[in-house]
Amino acid sequence: MRYVRSIARLLARFFGALASLGTALLAGAGVFLIVAGLFYYMQPIAAAPDATPTAGPTASVAAYSLPPRVSAAPSSSASASAKAAIATRIAIPALGIDLPIITSPPNEQFPLCNVAEYISLDKAFAYPGLPQTTYLYAHAQKGMFLPLLTASQVKDGAAMIGMWAEVYTDDNQRHVYEISQVIRGMPADASSLDRPLSAKTDQLWLQTSEGPRENSTKLQVVAQPIGIVAASQADAHPTGKGNVCPGAPKCKTSNASGCRP
Repeated sequence: MRYVRSIARLLARFFGALASLGTALLAGAGVFLIVAGLFYYMQPIAAAPDATPTAGPTASVAAYSLPPRVSAAPSSSASASAKAAIATRIAIPALGIDLPIITSPPNEQFPLCNVAEYISLDKAFAYPGLPQTTYLYAHAQKGMFLPLLTASQVKDGAAMIGMWAEVYTDDNQRHVYEISQVIRGMPADASSLDRPLSAKTDQLWLQTSEGPRENSTKLQVVAQPIGIVAASQADAHPTGKGNVCPGAPKCKTSNASGCRP
């Protein structure tokens, strides 16, 4: 009888260890599947067959918001830009920001409302995924980039670090970035563009004003890429084109845009 009880105890320990090993293996497999699934989810996905990338813009950004650089280097990525897809929409879900992206209209003297615009100097800085900055700016007004300014005024914007910014492109893709830096008090001159426009990696820079005047300091928010996912045609092609702001100044010339006649 003692022999039988000894055998029973050995078998119980054996099957107990086997059950523990099985649980560990299943748990490990579950973690692997979750990580693998996330990794796959964030990979670039082939563009929809009906998506047609647009050509890059040629208009320069108005001096009111972004003064031209003292000297612009010759374009080294014209061919790359022609093949890349241009940014069409910017969203920061945690801040309630969701705006169409447009190029500045010709002879712009004042940025439009209810859109974000991208800078275009020697080349357009509006192609997520390329080894260069995508540089977007909008007014610090309700419905635009005001939440960036408001958040930056609390502990220098610490709460924004880690938030996701999403830039949709014309080929039905959603480029996801993570905010990594908040820069306050940048002067309203060309020096504020030196760092973003010299970037050699894919980066997203967002800008808005910290005051109501042309020479008001600027807020810059920097984000790093973390992945690309597919987007629907409707999501990647918002219909808004912007409008002249109610408080826009009067036009200085007859062919100006973005201002009041």
